[in-house]
Amino acid sequence: MTRVAAIDCGTNSVRLLIADISGERLTDVERRMEIVRLGQDVDRTGRLAPEALERTFGAMRGYAKLIRKHAAPDGGPAGTPVGMPVRVVATSATRDAENRADFVSGVREIFGVEPEVVSGAEEAGLSFTGATRGLADVTAAEGPYLVVDIGGGSTEFVVGSAGRTAGGAGAAEGVVRGAMSVDIGCVRLTERHLGTAGDPPSREAVQAAIADIEAAMDRVETEVPVRDARTLVGLAGSVTTVAGIALGLPAYDPALIHHSRISAERVHEVSARLLRMTHAERAAIPVMHPGRVDVIGAGALILDRIVGRYGLSEVVVSEHDILDGIAWSLA
Repeated sequence: MTRVAAIDCGTNSVRLLIADISGERLTDVERRMEIVRLGQDVDRTGRLAPEALERTFGAMRGYAKLIRKHAAPDGGPAGTPVGMPVRVVATSATRDAENRADFVSGVREIFGVEPEVVSGAEEAGLSFTGATRGLADVTAAEGPYLVVDIGGGSTEFVVGSAGRTAGGAGAAEGVVRGAMSVDIGCVRLTERHLGTAGDPPSREAVQAAIADIEAAMDRVETEVPVRDARTLVGLAGSVTTVAGIALGLPAYDPALIHHSRISAERVHEVSARLLRMTHAERAAIPVMHPGRVDVIGAGALILDRIVGRYGLSEVVVSEHDILDGIAWSLA
């Protein structure tokens, strides 16, 4: 058995997974998430805001304490996690930022390891591995899979079939047939179109967001065989929140959301409903995390356009994603 620590720092949230890996089984020790909005205004300024960096580093300092708590106490530099492999992966917002060196140095100080600002293709491969490893065993879902990871700054599209991971890259060996990352995340589209267009947003703002999504999917289809997929697997907070709403849950419950199947009709209904709601009405939804209230409309809209464009009957929702892919890459 190997104990590992995976940290995923995205545009909207920073997450931690400490897990024990034995053979083909991954068992959670700790799984945490905090909304830090690292990508605040990156689309407009091209830089990580000082206050966004401090929010992120604050969350990471708490994660470092948890890693030390669960690691073997066998010595090492003060403040450095010891006794388990640690990998810190940063994605869209950090890729785009002129001052990403500030982020890198801060993470190095907190965790004692060099963070990896991964490419869109690497991000897609890690997400695919995390979402599909063991998927067919529990859902009987048919491949090829289209795995869609809707993040804050970008959305990853990956088509392939499940298999074992291939070393540190995190992609499944001989499995991924095509992958692409495009800049249509829920935070980015909210800042571009929906966030300043009324409450709820105007029809014109929604149509502008749709145009961005459709243009991005046009690019995806030139590189990724999305129409070959037989099962859509949806990842990340926008998708799991839509699933919780569609299921009518009285509170967010990962066990009920994981591997749930949400029909295309329900996805469309939930997306349309969210875009008609005010901020206060969205905040009152039982499964809604406070950090997603202002961006969930854009995230749901992205999912709805993907389902509709490719004629898919449903989305299989996964609570396992890039974070689990990072952990598998350390095994």
